[in-house]
Amino acid sequence: MVNLCGFHILFDCPLDLSALTIFSPISTSLYEHTSAAPSSDSLDTPVVGAMLETEKLLDRTNLIPAEPYYKTVERLHLWNASLIDVVLISSPMGMLGLPFLTRTDGFSAKIYATEATARLGQFMMEDLVAMHMEFKQFYGPNETSFLQLFKWEELEALPPALKEIILGKDGTELGSWMPLYSAADVRDCLRKVQTLKYAEEACYNGTLIIKAFSSGLEIGSCNWSLKGPKRNISYISSSVFSSGVAMDFNFQAHLGSDVLIYSDFASWNGTNCVGDENSCSSLVTGGDCSITGDNEYTRELNADSLLNFDESSEEMEKLNFICSCSMNSVKAGGSVLIPIGRLGIVLQLLELFALHIDSSDVKVPIFIISSVAEELLAYTSILPEWLCKHRQEKLYSGKPVFGHEELIKEKKIHIFPTVHSHELLMMWQEPCIVVCPHWSLRLGPVVHLLQRWHADPNSLLVLEEGIDTDLALLPYKPIAMKVLECSFLSGIKLEKVPPLLKMLQPKLILLPDHTKPYFAPLSESLPCLFYLEDETLRLPNSNNLSELHIATDLASQLTWSKMKNNELTISRLTGELFVDNGKRYLLAEKRPMPYEIRPLVHWGKVDLESLLLALEKIGVKGSIEKVKSDDGYGSNVLNVFEPGKALIQVKETSIVISTSDKSLASLVSDAVHTLLDGI
Repeated sequence: MVNLCGFHILFDCPLDLSALTIFSPISTSLYEHTSAAPSSDSLDTPVVGAMLETEKLLDRTNLIPAEPYYKTVERLHLWNASLIDVVLISSPMGMLGLPFLTRTDGFSAKIYATEATARLGQFMMEDLVAMHMEFKQFYGPNETSFLQLFKWEELEALPPALKEIILGKDGTELGSWMPLYSAADVRDCLRKVQTLKYAEEACYNGTLIIKAFSSGLEIGSCNWSLKGPKRNISYISSSVFSSGVAMDFNFQAHLGSDVLIYSDFASWNGTNCVGDENSCSSLVTGGDCSITGDNEYTRELNADSLLNFDESSEEMEKLNFICSCSMNSVKAGGSVLIPIGRLGIVLQLLELFALHIDSSDVKVPIFIISSVAEELLAYTSILPEWLCKHRQEKLYSGKPVFGHEELIKEKKIHIFPTVHSHELLMMWQEPCIVVCPHWSLRLGPVVHLLQRWHADPNSLLVLEEGIDTDLALLPYKPIAMKVLECSFLSGIKLEKVPPLLKMLQPKLILLPDHTKPYFAPLSESLPCLFYLEDETLRLPNSNNLSELHIATDLASQLTWSKMKNNELTISRLTGELFVDNGKRYLLAEKRPMPYEIRPLVHWGKVDLESLLLALEKIGVKGSIEKVKSDDGYGSNVLNVFEPGKALIQVKETSIVISTSDKSLASLVSDAVHTLLDGI
């Protein structure tokens, strides 16, 4: 949450989908387990199998057989949603928790997302709601929530792996669990989203200029640039320099920001470095990436050094390896299950599978099972703006943007909304390759297919790294099928972060506090501040001067005066001030006050001795005396005795002239004005 120009700006609102692993998936083998659970004479006894066993061993009976709840942003339920002014969504995954926020009473914030992110996020939320309906149908609408199943002693008795997911490391995350939103909540949420094209300017409240630039991670994923009257901010989310599907990371758009918030640590596991702080620190010293000049040529050289490694080719090697392993399983008579949530990875895999199948003598069907797959794949074919360069060239030349378009026409790829579709059952054959949503192996077709193939040693399960595999596969054990766990690029590699930040040359960098041991060397050459969770970090005032655009007719009325104690010249003017597109304007009032009748304004400090000298120059004589005031403190006053009597008392915020002689009062007032700046 960032407070800029008095506006509260929230970046992203995701869900922790890995937390779904604490629930039992609905499947045939689990029906017996839930129905055979011991009945209780007391409503207080939860149906959670062997949860209360003292040894706290983790097995499938520990998983919770209830309709899943979803883990939102920590303490979301405690937020005052009415205080949020702007929400910026960086990726489709960052949108999944948004309906929880938009349905909150008092929420009225403006939500911005790229067109592609909004549409892909819609597909993901609709798919999640559809998959969740299986649980609703099984458990019924009046099922008690899993939070009501537990007393505190029962939570304490859970196995450590489940307890940490439910309560968090510090035991404060129980309130983060919420029942899933409805399809109506999703529609209402999307109506509140304002979509942006690439680098399109949006102006919030006439003050903030907001732009979205590609992050390279996925189609539509972006980093944000915010420009206010006195400060501009760049927000870097999970990014990839080059991609085989999405537009490359546009890091040049963030050159020279006043503040750069760097939050891309998705691909970096800090625990790998714990206990070896020195080796980690050596990764971020950036000793070979110093910038010796600030010209465009130097920046191009540094940009080339960042891009000298083709990340997309490394990803292609991984994808080809997955295809090779898959074909080996198919040749052995096994099927392949690919539950991956990354759209770009799935699109590239489909193209490569077609090549591998065509080059082999084995013909195997590819099934895509998802309630939104047909719409999703059709949408990717008409989306040029956020695609990488060679995909755009294909579109403009009239060629298919992705290989799946031709493969669907040739009936090599088949799309079905559910695993129990009549058309799928009629066409089903094994071995086959199935691509379906991930949802932590707890929702949708992946559950039924894992139950079918988990005992087949020739079958293959392809997982994306990032979840606890042992816990995710717990309901399906013992597992005989092969499991291939792959890590795909999900952010900038740690060793590339310092040269990137040095090239961008922000005036201030904000980093999470837990990265301090690893980025301490960087803070020696660039100004870095580290922020803590649940604490407010106040940034130093910006030295930038605000520009004021003055209307010509008003500027012509300016009368300049030179100040006494410095070389500044100033002028007084009156107008109507307003802010538009982040710029401040001053226009002439409809009925300007005549300059002659405007009272003079003076400021400064009056010294009695200087005032006495000034009075003597105009023939006024007096003396300085110390008098006792009503509050008991003494103060100096100037007694005037010639050409008349007057008393001049100097206070902190005012000067009081007491006299019955109007001409003498005028003389004293003129003497005071000569010692002050006035306009």
